[in-house]
Amino acid sequence: MAGSSDLDKYDGLGLAELVRDKEISAAELLEATIARAETLNPALNAIVTRLYDEARATIAAGLPSGPFTGVPYLLKDLGTLYKGAPNSFGSTFFDGFVADHDSELTVRLKRAGLVIFGKTNTPEMGLAPSTEPRRWGATKNPWNLAHSAGGSSGGAAAAVAAGILPMAHATDGGGSIRIPASCCGLVGLKPTRARNPMGPDASEGWGGAAVGHAVTRSVRDSAALLDATSGPDVGDPYWAPPPARPFLAEVGRDPGRLRIALTTSSFNGHAVHPECAEAARAAAKLCETLGHAVEEASPAFNAEGLGNASRVIIAANVRAALEARARALGRAVAEGDVERVTWRWAVAADEFRSWDYARSMGVVHGVGRQVARFFTTYDVLLSPTMGQPPYPLGILDMSSTDDAAYLDAVLASIGFTSVFNSTGNPAISLPLAWSSGGLPLGVQFAGRFGDEATLFRLGAQLESTQPWAHRRPSLALSA
Repeated sequence: MAGSSDLDKYDGLGLAELVRDKEISAAELLEATIARAETLNPALNAIVTRLYDEARATIAAGLPSGPFTGVPYLLKDLGTLYKGAPNSFGSTFFDGFVADHDSELTVRLKRAGLVIFGKTNTPEMGLAPSTEPRRWGATKNPWNLAHSAGGSSGGAAAAVAAGILPMAHATDGGGSIRIPASCCGLVGLKPTRARNPMGPDASEGWGGAAVGHAVTRSVRDSAALLDATSGPDVGDPYWAPPPARPFLAEVGRDPGRLRIALTTSSFNGHAVHPECAEAARAAAKLCETLGHAVEEASPAFNAEGLGNASRVIIAANVRAALEARARALGRAVAEGDVERVTWRWAVAADEFRSWDYARSMGVVHGVGRQVARFFTTYDVLLSPTMGQPPYPLGILDMSSTDDAAYLDAVLASIGFTSVFNSTGNPAISLPLAWSSGGLPLGVQFAGRFGDEATLFRLGAQLESTQPWAHRRPSLALSA
């Protein structure tokens, strides 16, 4: 049997191979993972719902044969439902909500052989680039417990970075996979719009901006997991373009000589920390040594107009979700039910008319066309993932009364990420740099619509050239 102390050295596919070769049983792997979670989570506050008995019962009932059979997995406590489990959306307003069915994504994760044993922390309704909800308390960055693990998939990223498990479910509506991946030193792919299913409860998230996938340690896990979950569900309103071959087959495949554009200027005009800009420039130099052509360029679009349109779309979706919950409770939603930032989003919806939503979707789609034209010249756009290193906890607390500091930190966090939610393009954050303070700094690579393949090829090439899997926070090493 593989030693439990060595299990955190394997990625998800590696653990699945151990189970398949009977070097460890699925039950033994689960218990070792639970033990690690119970040791590390008190310091991190990454896991907020334990589903240990449910996971044990899943194994006892017999697991399907899939690419990740027997590998433990965590779901984010936002949106994606697991039958019989609570789903709080990071909010006290949703206390008592228990799913009576699985989301389609959950069905596919189970079919892949994954063993879901808990749910991870998220800011209220996924509305912040840090995970500090009133409902559960702050998730801490394993590299420095005084700093944010990012958001909104901060619990997932902290759990993976600390070595509890090699990959975990995450979602992204403005950077919520890539930002925590950047903060915690992980691989974070936001897939193409509609690559993974949102149903049966949602046709799309935030007007098509939101999509689910994962944070992982390795590029190949991200690819294999996307193979297991992607593709349209019955009745989906639109699909992502089908891939030419399995995504895992792209890992290790020669990317060719790519045309890479480099920008270190954020799309929303926010100032960029010199270390984040240097991380992107260093990645560009690395790409040049690998034979790629790199030049400074960036798509041109009306960033202010896009920001205003996104505000309308998000406010409408937040208000709709709160009103649906209020109807289920049989009462009106009140200011005290939610955190300060959430309430501001909810009341902002009153400022807009129905035609503002239609106009805003037109703006978003127009920007998507402009960005698509940019990618007829370039294969990849390289940038920092975030405009600042991971923030100290408290700055992005959604109950904060320091509006100026909060807004400044949000804009710095999403300045490079959110545009690709609006356009639907895939984008991946890779852990290629570190701050002078010892915190991870992600570098983002965005591709043309539907072209995760190029990102997986390039990502695997960079992973092989400048490996990151050996780096572990001291919190993980001491467990």
